[in-house]
Amino acid sequence: MKFVRYFQDDTVNIGIFNKAETAVLNLKDIFAQKDCSTMQKVIENLTDEDIQRLQQSLQDESLFKTATKDIKILAPIERPIHDILCVGVNYSAHLEETKDRVANFKKDTNDAVYFGKRAIKILGTNEAVQGQFDVDSALDYEVELAVIIGKTGKNIKIEDVEDYIFGYSVFNDFSSRRLQKKHMQWFRGKSLDTYSAMGPVILHKSALPFPLKVDVKCTVNGELRQNSNTSLFLHDVPYIVSELSQGMTLEAGDIIATGTPSGVGMGYRPGKWLRKGDCVVCEIPQIGKLINTIE
Repeated sequence: MKFVRYFQDDTVNIGIFNKAETAVLNLKDIFAQKDCSTMQKVIENLTDEDIQRLQQSLQDESLFKTATKDIKILAPIERPIHDILCVGVNYSAHLEETKDRVANFKKDTNDAVYFGKRAIKILGTNEAVQGQFDVDSALDYEVELAVIIGKTGKNIKIEDVEDYIFGYSVFNDFSSRRLQKKHMQWFRGKSLDTYSAMGPVILHKSALPFPLKVDVKCTVNGELRQNSNTSLFLHDVPYIVSELSQGMTLEAGDIIATGTPSGVGMGYRPGKWLRKGDCVVCEIPQIGKLINTIE
């Protein structure tokens, strides 16, 4: 089941796709007494019984009254409730290319690497990235699986993690590499305006077995650059969510970007930096394609 945030008739709505993704059911048509005006409200307000009701609605095509061709798909979550929680170097091949290309980068332990990414607005699919080339010309891409937390929790046990997840999306962690290297702490190099994109939908957790084993791919102008699978994570989703929650509360709506595989522009010699006009397509087949052009 795919949750979609979309624009139609001067209104932003939250809905779900039918199985063929040719039409949308507006959640307001199902839950008249619940606030479904934003994805955040949907995540906070829908119960397990509500999810079951939506899953049953997928069997009735007559409920899906709006054609997909008549809507504009938006980022599932445009403004996160907190900075995005990110996992660094979470694939061994990307760890090795990072060590090779970043002077003085060291990772001497098996501990996970975490950092924050500021995003005052997350772009959706088919939205343009405004390249901040005057600040840093070394603009890079990173396809990632995004985990969206479904309920507030702290000190979550590994075996209970799935209960705290709402669903999954595709994330592109656009990065300014020279800023990232200059400041060492990666926050600034990751946080320039429009350098976060997510979508096209949030896939509800019930659609995938847990822990996840999904392909993660990225192409630039049709050239396949990244191609891996989350089964190759150094730290899987149960570990990440559980560890982040130890002593730190995770809230419904929090976004965790779980790390990118090898093949980023930084990994090439010379670096394959993004330029104006480039088209970046990030894909997790079960979720969809996130498409962004650089301006």
